[in-house]
Amino acid sequence: MKSLVSCYIIIMFAAVMNCQQWVPTKYKLTDIKMAFQKGRFTLSKQWANTLLNKNNLDLATKKELMSLMDLEERISADFTLSEAEVDVRLKKVIGTFSQEDKANWEKKNWLEYRMIDEKKCYFKRSVSNLKLILASQQSKQKSSPGLVTTKFSLFLLEHSRKVITSGDSDGKPVEPINMKVTYRITVNADAVPDGETVRCWMPWPREIHNRQRDITLIKTSPTNHIIAPDSIEQRSIYLELTALKGKPTIFEIQYTYQSMAQYFELNKLKVFPYNKNAADFRQYTSEQYPQIIFSNKIKQLSDSIVGKAKDPVEKVRKLYYWINDHIIWTGALEYSIIPDIPGYVLLNRRGDCGMQTLLFMTMARYEGIPVKWQSGWMMHPGEVNLHDWCEVYYEGIGWVPLDMSFNLQNSNDIKEKEFYISGIDAYRMIVNDAISSRFVPTKKFPRSEPYDFQRGEVEWRGGNLYFNQWDYTIHVEYTK
Repeated sequence: MKSLVSCYIIIMFAAVMNCQQWVPTKYKLTDIKMAFQKGRFTLSKQWANTLLNKNNLDLATKKELMSLMDLEERISADFTLSEAEVDVRLKKVIGTFSQEDKANWEKKNWLEYRMIDEKKCYFKRSVSNLKLILASQQSKQKSSPGLVTTKFSLFLLEHSRKVITSGDSDGKPVEPINMKVTYRITVNADAVPDGETVRCWMPWPREIHNRQRDITLIKTSPTNHIIAPDSIEQRSIYLELTALKGKPTIFEIQYTYQSMAQYFELNKLKVFPYNKNAADFRQYTSEQYPQIIFSNKIKQLSDSIVGKAKDPVEKVRKLYYWINDHIIWTGALEYSIIPDIPGYVLLNRRGDCGMQTLLFMTMARYEGIPVKWQSGWMMHPGEVNLHDWCEVYYEGIGWVPLDMSFNLQNSNDIKEKEFYISGIDAYRMIVNDAISSRFVPTKKFPRSEPYDFQRGEVEWRGGNLYFNQWDYTIHVEYTK
């Protein structure tokens, strides 16, 4: 996996999406890379196939060519909208606009596109993201923009009030929620040839956490399955089925579990100096290639935000406030086509929950604050979705949850306002405590999502099945 991701990064950093006239001298690897860099994916694929058909091609070049072709497919799957389609959506979502407006949005990368085969291909969520960006810009222009109040934000505020008043604010799990989950992955008909075995890994809740318990499997389809041990930091349940011609391949699991909320009132708890020789401190304050890297930009920005603060609680608070005030939520490109997610977020001042979390983690780790990834699903009624957050370690207290993208709440009570800096609601399903962790059983081909694990992974002996070859559904019932 690391070799594939490394290949992606080398290629993506070199990418210059333009349409300059260029003709290769031979079908060499350098020519194919150049075609990719110019956005000429059709030619790149043709030349790559020509090279792959040579009998004397070395294994390393084969892997690089296959990785390049895979990356082209992934980029094309995200940038699906033509210019005409985008114009129709802009009129519907944004309203009246001029070509000058559109050109300005493109220049700022607010309306995100790439040149592929000499055509503008727009990100499939570019128009909805533009709407969010424009709304944010309008809010900044107001003298007192405040915080957006929605039905969901009011639900979260009411729930967090209960959490704060339910316990002693020392992190004891409270406000249990019992849930029954039915999760289904449907592989497209004929995505895999008739009679071939389809291998599927589906997210499974971790049991190590005291705010997640009583996990009980009800049924699986097919019946035979393998549940990864809880020591695996990206936990899964594995299933196999035989593909049938003309029919989708459907995997389904059903289980119950209990989730609880947690809140730490940090100003009332004693935080000791870190033991910098401890293994956990070294691990969780380190860079983690390729997405947690202490670049010069990260270092300079983090230091300017933190200033002279020495207390880890204050450092975390300052970083959280800065991201809350400067980075808006927007729909994300697939992570596998972004070589430097924190860098992308800083450049564009936007990102989804995982992208905001990776930026926070990178800056916090650089500032000597141990922090680790955590993700799975958000299970709020009417808002069930994939979600990422993290945990911060404070000496003498332990691991404290922090949800970067749930933001500061609209309340004059500081504990309620800052709830998600040191607390988490009960509507969660924890699957991951790390990025890029291994699977049980081992996956043979590159993952569709090389860092996170929330939807699942599917493959057969012919290769990985990407997200455009299957779909998923989550159904949640809230039980007593």
